[in-house]
Amino acid sequence: MAVVVTRDVEDRYRGFLGSVMLELAPGVYAHPRMSMAVRGRVWAVLSDWYSSLRRGSIVMTWAETSADGGLGLTSLGEPPKDLVAHNAMLLVRRPLRSP
Repeated sequence: MAVVVTRDVEDRYRGFLGSVMLELAPGVYAHPRMSMAVRGRVWAVLSDWYSSLRRGSIVMTWAETSADGGLGLTSLGEPPKDLVAHNAMLLVRRPLRSP
């Protein structure tokens, strides 16, 4: 299963992703059986657009048994949380708020 989550990006991403994946919620797209080759081509289009538009953030994740936590993960932009590999698991790290 491949999942793409977009945040604060141009409408062109929504049209493109909606043509190759199911939009589950605004900005959340999934495909149950996307091959590695198709996933690579989709990510290449997203990366190319992002290199010129530079707005928002995009995260793609997929099942990958050899990766930490069993998830492959790639992102563009600055997501509000950091994903960190630790002891073969993925952890979420958020900045602490100042008191």
